[in-house]
Amino acid sequence: MENSKRTGSDHSILVIIPAFNEQASIGQVIDEIHVNLPQASIVVVNDGSKDKTAEVAGRKGVFVLSHLRNLGIGSAVQTGLMFARRKGYEIAIQVDGDGQHYPGDLKTLVTPVLEGEADLVIGSRFRGAGVFFSTLPRRIGIFFFSCLLYVLTGQWISDPTSGFRAMNRSLIDRFADRYPMDYPEPEVLMSVCRFGHRMKEVPVSMKPRTTGVSSISFFRAVYYMLKVTYAIIMESVRERELQST
Repeated sequence: MENSKRTGSDHSILVIIPAFNEQASIGQVIDEIHVNLPQASIVVVNDGSKDKTAEVAGRKGVFVLSHLRNLGIGSAVQTGLMFARRKGYEIAIQVDGDGQHYPGDLKTLVTPVLEGEADLVIGSRFRGAGVFFSTLPRRIGIFFFSCLLYVLTGQWISDPTSGFRAMNRSLIDRFADRYPMDYPEPEVLMSVCRFGHRMKEVPVSMKPRTTGVSSISFFRAVYYMLKVTYAIIMESVRERELQST
């Protein structure tokens, strides 16, 4: 379901906000994006929320796309990218709906894409001077994926699980057709390397979740590690097969 409202005056930039049960934070996230990147349009992908996420977003005058049931973060982002391609946007920015990303960093995030320095820009919570407090298991998982990607690609990404990122039209077109479904962030980086696109990290600030509940339990975290590791290795194998043919 699509809400046909539109925000922003520049048709080149679309901010995609995947959201699941984020009625308590989504309004403020939208307001802060308007203040910090007023030229951008915004689409909220309501991923089967049971609360009033879609209603709150709709009252803010942004595009709202709704899944009939919860399909997961990968499907929500892909829906946003399909919308970006269909509407002709040149840059897509992903921002979480839970308020953990600082919209004040949007200009820092999008500038390397606007200036042609990178195809994908990742906002890293570990590149700046600020301190991001997280659990030890989560930090270990992030470091593990950084090491795995470095071994396979030769490029060090300090924050491979960051969902705060911007991409250009070439990647919008690629990932609108195929996007990893479960816990997609590290797998996307492997795909970007595989197809020879340029990546760059920029320092950003992040804050702990203040509303809602994380969907990642201990057992889901273990599943996440195993599944994404397998997917990344398979992407690497496909790259080598392409190079040998």
